[in-house]
Amino acid sequence: MFLIVGLGNPGEEYEHTRHNAGFDAVDAIAAEVGARYWKTECGLLTAKGAYRDHDLVLAKPQSYMNTSGGPVKQLMNAYGVDPEHLIVIHDELDIDPGTVRVKFGGGHAGHNGLRSICDKLGTRDWNRVRVGIGRPPGRMPVVDWVLSLPKKEAADDFAYAVDRGAQAALSLVTAGLEKTQQAFN
Repeated sequence: MFLIVGLGNPGEEYEHTRHNAGFDAVDAIAAEVGARYWKTECGLLTAKGAYRDHDLVLAKPQSYMNTSGGPVKQLMNAYGVDPEHLIVIHDELDIDPGTVRVKFGGGHAGHNGLRSICDKLGTRDWNRVRVGIGRPPGRMPVVDWVLSLPKKEAADDFAYAVDRGAQAALSLVTAGLEKTQQAFN
């Protein structure tokens, strides 16, 4: 079983913002695997599905980004999922818009959602699908950038990266890390 967590903030005001790339990718996976029934478990919205004979639990934390770790750990414990079978999809400032990168382990690079998961799990060793959103233009504050909706070409790049992020997560499930990195990085 794999637990695929998309990071984001709950609420209509955050829907489809750059910071909610993980939520959008998990929604794309749910559509792909036919997971339509969402329920609340351990402080996350969850849906179950299967992809090529692998059971999946899809999850979107309903706490804010910086407190995602506690609910993720609780859900992992509830399903007996080890960190090697955790896939977290999130936005990444240091990757160009429209680009996806996959890795196992690493730091949090100032991302509060990743920091919270690292702290609560007591390890940094789990799969990450990083959806590139790029840095804000000029002197725009990072918080304004990540919480804004992409416009025009940026919206196309964002939608493409979200879809690629969903496909990369499913590739991790079926092909493993090395082949997924070769295909997506």
